[in-house]
Amino acid sequence: MLVKGLLFNIQKFSLHDGPGIRTVVFFKGCPLRCRWCSNPESQEAGIGTAISYQPSADIRYYALEEVLETCLQDRPFYEESGGGVTLSGGEVLLQADFAILLLDRLGEEKIHRAIETSALAPAAVWEEFINHVDLLLIDVKHYDRERHIEGTAVSNEACLANLKTALDRGKSVLPRIPVIPGFNNSLEDAEGFARLFSALGISKAELLPFHQFGEKKYEDLGIPYPMHGIPQLHREDLAEYRQVFIDRGINV
Repeated sequence: MLVKGLLFNIQKFSLHDGPGIRTVVFFKGCPLRCRWCSNPESQEAGIGTAISYQPSADIRYYALEEVLETCLQDRPFYEESGGGVTLSGGEVLLQADFAILLLDRLGEEKIHRAIETSALAPAAVWEEFINHVDLLLIDVKHYDRERHIEGTAVSNEACLANLKTALDRGKSVLPRIPVIPGFNNSLEDAEGFARLFSALGISKAELLPFHQFGEKKYEDLGIPYPMHGIPQLHREDLAEYRQVFIDRGINV
């Protein structure tokens, strides 16, 4: 049986999606509609019209063996740098069956496996999925349910429940906050996140400053960009925000 997954890109030599040098496999389809999404071509679950948006994108169904072969090409870089393969999106959990098969094959090859995820999935899917992953990079968009719905069009209840499950199971988890102007970037928001993380026993997290890398994609796809004209955030902009976590003993 030929097993396939719908992807929109495979990016080699990534340095920001887990430890070391990594290959990132981008899964198409996402249940969230984040206003700041930098990969709008990833949102729809089908191939869609986004296939024509970017020459470097290759939105299609990939055979499992093809993806595995591409990932294994950079094995020497993984071994030298402590890197590996990261499954990202979109939301990889929408294609959990294919992703698990790929993760297991990577595990057989002794390749470090990470995922970037919102953790939005049915509990049964999540509980099975995390057994096949070495590192969970979990984006926590907001601590407040209503605000989360405003920014992403979905509730955060399942996301936070699944985050807790992963922590309770002793999985390696790095929560990440995409810090977005007008959504979750106030010091009050930092306090809200810090309280949540303290309650969950989280001692380390990562801040992802808002950027405009995806703006041209919206223009090319002919769809409105809700964050147009909003200045990017930089590391220095988040000094006070970061200090809130440090004051609570959370390394950020």
